[in-house]
Amino acid sequence: MKLKLDAKRLYYLLLGSIGLCVVLLFVGMYAATTVLGKQSKSLVDAKTHAAVMDAKQQQLSKARADIAKYKDLGTIAKNIVPQDKSQAQTVREIVAIADANQIKLGSITFPTSTLGGTGTSKATNSALSQLKAVKGITGVYSLEISIQSDTTQPADYSKFISFLDALEHNRRTALVSGISIQPDPLIPGKLSFNLNVSEYIKP
Repeated sequence: MKLKLDAKRLYYLLLGSIGLCVVLLFVGMYAATTVLGKQSKSLVDAKTHAAVMDAKQQQLSKARADIAKYKDLGTIAKNIVPQDKSQAQTVREIVAIADANQIKLGSITFPTSTLGGTGTSKATNSALSQLKAVKGITGVYSLEISIQSDTTQPADYSKFISFLDALEHNRRTALVSGISIQPDPLIPGKLSFNLNVSEYIKP
């Protein structure tokens, strides 16, 4: 009888031990899964951070390469585009070009100044007054100029063409944006004109 009790007690003891082992196994598996999940997340975060850093490094390298590639662009722009909008200098150059091509001018006019106005124009100082920002080229502005010939002394057509070509090769009057021609009804080959010219400036 005692032997049976001992065997039964041993059976329950073994059964309890097995149950405890099973519980401990599940607890261990859960803990291991949690730890592995955290480590996996840390690894993914580390890889993501490394990828972001690589991308930033590539962008930085490209930016440095662009800086090296375009480092002289500012100097070139300053050499090509005037840094002032001196109307007197502009008038002198236009008149000199006209004289060189035997063209008689009647007037050279500029836009009305925005200084002292109450509007919301970006031209808030003398350097930017009368100027318009050029789209797509930061820091470069245009000044519109109107040139009218002397109607009492019509110009030869060929000399007028040379005058236009010289204006467009001048660093202050780089673009002739509008032309209005009036042929002389009495003298063939002679004409009067109105020009709209854009001067580009980088203050």
